[in-house]
Amino acid sequence: MEIKGATFLYTLAGLMITFAGFSALLLAVRPLAGAKLSLLDRYLAKTVMTHIFVLTAGALLPAILALYDIHETWIWRISSVLFALPMLSLQVTYPRRRRKVVGEGPPPAIFAVFVVLGAAVTLAMLAYVLAGLPYSPAAYITALTIDFFTVIFGFVVALDVIMQQPMEALEQPTVNLGIDDRPSGSLSEISSKQ
Repeated sequence: MEIKGATFLYTLAGLMITFAGFSALLLAVRPLAGAKLSLLDRYLAKTVMTHIFVLTAGALLPAILALYDIHETWIWRISSVLFALPMLSLQVTYPRRRRKVVGEGPPPAIFAVFVVLGAAVTLAMLAYVLAGLPYSPAAYITALTIDFFTVIFGFVVALDVIMQQPMEALEQPTVNLGIDDRPSGSLSEISSKQ
């Protein structure tokens, strides 16, 4: 049994996983440039991955439930609860978790979009679907999509903050390349000296 919006959900799940990989690659830029990974860098990577995997699970959950021939109304209700509870927990506790790890709360823009808008959308979707209102699949998929874009927004703003941090270069051991010890002259002269 194919559920409403299945193709969109599969596409969204693919985009989410692609974004997770892309964000991990972008966070590798600082160490490649010779800077240490800061607490904020590590926290951002963990937060993005956690949110993306909850969102991806939310995108795949309706299709998994449909495999059990559950009535479509219940598919969306069960999916909304199983997605919304962990997502709301992540959204609402984000400022406290960030403050605990990094020492300061999120910038106002991240708080407004990532926390407030994201949590409001997730909570509204949960209430809408559980109330049994028409277009529950649309409400669920819309909330999932908006939450995905709040994560992208949060990542882009945080990435800007990270890139403005001072580059604390890693101490690299000095290696003697033997430049002073190398022979001088043409190749034939060097060969004859050895």
